[in-house]
Amino acid sequence: MSNTAHDLAQRLARQAEAVCRNYLSAGRREGGYWLVGDVRNTPGRSMFVRLKESPKGPAGKWTDAATGEHGDLLDVIRESCGLIDFKDVADEARSFPSLPHPEPDRPRLRTPSAPTGSPEAARRLFATSQPIDRTLVETYLRNRGITTLHGTGSLRFHPRCYYRPDEHSPTETWPAIIAAVTDLAGHLTGVHRTWLDPGGFTEAMLGKAPIDTPRRAMGDLLGHAVRFGVAGEVMAAGRRRRDDAVAQMRLADPADGRSPLGGASLRHPVPGHAAATLHRPRR
Repeated sequence: MSNTAHDLAQRLARQAEAVCRNYLSAGRREGGYWLVGDVRNTPGRSMFVRLKESPKGPAGKWTDAATGEHGDLLDVIRESCGLIDFKDVADEARSFPSLPHPEPDRPRLRTPSAPTGSPEAARRLFATSQPIDRTLVETYLRNRGITTLHGTGSLRFHPRCYYRPDEHSPTETWPAIIAAVTDLAGHLTGVHRTWLDPGGFTEAMLGKAPIDTPRRAMGDLLGHAVRFGVAGEVMAAGRRRRDDAVAQMRLADPADGRSPLGGASLRHPVPGHAAATLHRPRR
């Protein structure tokens, strides 16, 4: 049996998930990666281990996004077991195939996943969110000077909404505002997500998460809007900003608020049988 580090690392890589379950038990599998806090098995999500070979690289390789460290599964064994000499690391690695491996999670019957970004995916996300009372969303809005929160049923809170910086990065989770995007008949066609800073409101980030794109929309958006209150003779519309429409409701109560997902949406008909006065806030 070959004793080289390369050969041992390759053997471990063929059982990458079993190695992770045994030595990085504080983590969990998400897609093709094992996520954990660091190579010493700290709970968290900063480090990701590739479980299967892909165009992005071989199985068994890991990177800690927080520190920039990277390596293979021999490093995982060394650090998680607190070993120093390579002989001890190699002995542990050679003994691993003979150990009883933790069983993978049994597959559970699941509802087929909806296509990413589709209206159905948006409906499911909204359905799994919760009312904003006594949540980070309420705190965020009050820190933005919005204290009258009646008629905000279109806003909900999700404590762990998925965020992926790009297609090559692992998925992160952040708390988020989930805003329902509806058509004129009130049918939900999409959602608008605003990820929030779990640490609370700061002057630097104004409550938004410290990520590249803290606002994203999904679903069927053209001609639709995030709506607040009940349609009446006085209405307010704010382009792209829920804060605009909610703030208009606070200043001009009672008023229906409408936050279209783009300037073109303002050209679509105003709901209701009677003529309405539409106020569009200046920026």
